[in-house]
Formats: sequence, structure tokens, C-alpha cells
Amino acid sequence: MSDNVKTTTKRDLVQRISDSSGQTKVLVRDIIQAFLNEVGNELVAGNRLEFRKFGVFEVRNRPGRIAQNPKSLEKVVVPAKRVVKFKVGNVLKKQVEAIAPNIATNDSAASAPDATPPSQY
Repeated sequence: MSDNVKTTTKRDLVQRISDSSGQTKVLVRDIIQAFLNEVGNELVAGNRLEFRKFGVFEVRNRPGRIAQNPKSLEKVVVPAKRVVKFKVGNVLKKQVEAIAPNIATNDSAASAPDATPPSQY
């Protein structure tokens, strides 16, 4: 991961959506929070969420296993658990891959994604 990766917070998204839609930040924040709550509820229930062209969220069961501490070589029991997996959709994958050649050359100006949000999801 490069050193100049920016973290976008929920607050940042609320501000951007509020600015672009003309809606109040309170309304946008409440809608985003309701969306996140519903996504979380579906995943906790073990359901699969599919957002065409964007990606799929699903819960998978990871079996328990015996691992080894590399420092002490001690055997450690790792219990089974449920994990959330995300598989990227085709449109998002193509958009992310489109800037990959520029990242390899460290051309930060060319690798910066377009400021306009994609509308094809």
C-alpha cells in the first residue's frame, strides 16, 4: 500500500453527498447509518448481499485449525469463526485496475482517481 493513501470516513461521505445532493447533513447521515445498519443486520443473519456491478458481501465459516507460533514453535488452537468476505464486482474491478499501471510507476498525479464519482453502480 502506498504512503499517500487517504482514509475516507463516514463524515467525509456525508459531507460529499450532502454537497452534491443539496440535502442536509443530518438527513444524509441518517440515511447512510440506516443503510449500514441494514447491511450489518443481513450479514449477522448470515445472508448474502449483492450489489450488482459493485460487489458481493457474504459470511463464510472458517473452520478451526492448529497453527504454530513462529517464534516459540508452540502449537496453538485457532477456533472456528465466521468471517465477512467481499468479492469485487466487474465494474468496480475494472475501474480500480484502470489506475494500477500508473501506481507501479509512482506517478501520483496520473494514479489519482477521477474526482467525479462513478454513476454506473
